[in-house]
Amino acid sequence: MAKARKPSTVRRPPDPSDSHTDIEDWIRRVMPELHPTVRWIDELICKTIPGLQYAIKWQKAYYGLPKIGWIIEMVAYDVSVNVVFFGGAEFDPPPPLGTTDRSRYVKVKTLAEAQRPEMLEWIQQAGRVQGWK
Repeated sequence: MAKARKPSTVRRPPDPSDSHTDIEDWIRRVMPELHPTVRWIDELICKTIPGLQYAIKWQKAYYGLPKIGWIIEMVAYDVSVNVVFFGGAEFDPPPPLGTTDRSRYVKVKTLAEAQRPEMLEWIQQAGRVQGWK
């Protein structure tokens, strides 16, 4: 009798879509107190990086580019939003949190924190660095 195959433990990237609709639906479902922050970050990403693809997987929003992969992941918790940059270790300067692989992230608790200049700088750099494929 053949052995039962173990499920793969490798995280597979989400399937991309050119439609922003799933992201908009996801934003509506996050904690109401975080709506302004999440909307600001989403709009900043969308207007800064042309040609984006989108996905929702594991209750997280993904932003990517066809040639370089998924570049940003946004996760909304009860009191904060984590913005993960998959190539963040290569940024100058890198986001402050995370030490494994190439990913780095920032934890955002307020709209004012999301509006800091470094957020725009990291988003701009994300569009130029290899992401998660």
